[in-house]
Amino acid sequence: MGKLAGKIAIVTGAARGNGEGAARVMAREGATVVLTDVLDMVHDTAKSIVNNGHKAISFKADVTKPAEVGSVVQEVRKRFGRVDILVNNAGVLKLVPLVDMTDDVLERMFNINVKGMFICTRAVLPGMIERKYGKIVNMSSVTGPIVADAGETAYAATKAAAWGFTKALAMEVAAYGINVNAICPGMIETDMVRQMAKETNPADPDSVIKTMAKGIPMGRLGTIEELGELVAFLASEESRYLTGTSIVIDGASTLPESNVMGVTC
Repeated sequence: MGKLAGKIAIVTGAARGNGEGAARVMAREGATVVLTDVLDMVHDTAKSIVNNGHKAISFKADVTKPAEVGSVVQEVRKRFGRVDILVNNAGVLKLVPLVDMTDDVLERMFNINVKGMFICTRAVLPGMIERKYGKIVNMSSVTGPIVADAGETAYAATKAAAWGFTKALAMEVAAYGINVNAICPGMIETDMVRQMAKETNPADPDSVIKTMAKGIPMGRLGTIEELGELVAFLASEESRYLTGTSIVIDGASTLPESNVMGVTC
């Protein structure tokens, strides 16, 4: 039996990337995982988890729409009686200099990365408060709270918001036995990172990935499974006295005091 045996977990943005990694590891640890995403492939990811002998169901839902989120949470409670864990992972990234940023791009990033986190948390929180139990894991980033590059003003601001949201919510619900923590990934090899590499150098995105790896002291990007293992820890009883914190998982990319290699992440 895994560390999450019998738990019911919702993971947003779970069709691929970090959300997929979180869902797969938590399912392996015994949780029944509810995958949500706006992409149809969320159903394929859930099916793959089930085919591996674990428990998963999926919903196509938009985290920016309260009615859709509420419908998912209601259905989960109907089937399983409760929600034990929420992983606020859904997010988007587009590299745009501030002077070139349209309102549409700005609003989309804030709506998904920040407002979606508020909507999903608000939907599950009453049940957690009533039961005096819950684990909420928010996906922040090293980008914003710790580092940033040109073109990341909107994304960095949304991820810094996730950090502040985590701390304030942890204070609100600590007395109810609810743990709220954030994860700050560095370069994890996801579709989002590959897309960012493509936007940076459309002619040779692989060279961007290789440059990223050279700038990381551990010499490689992280995997979605490694990210998932940290999510599973924060969703388990092993982290029961940990709340309001943000944990960096970046292969030491933010650690060097100087950039002696002449490359940046």
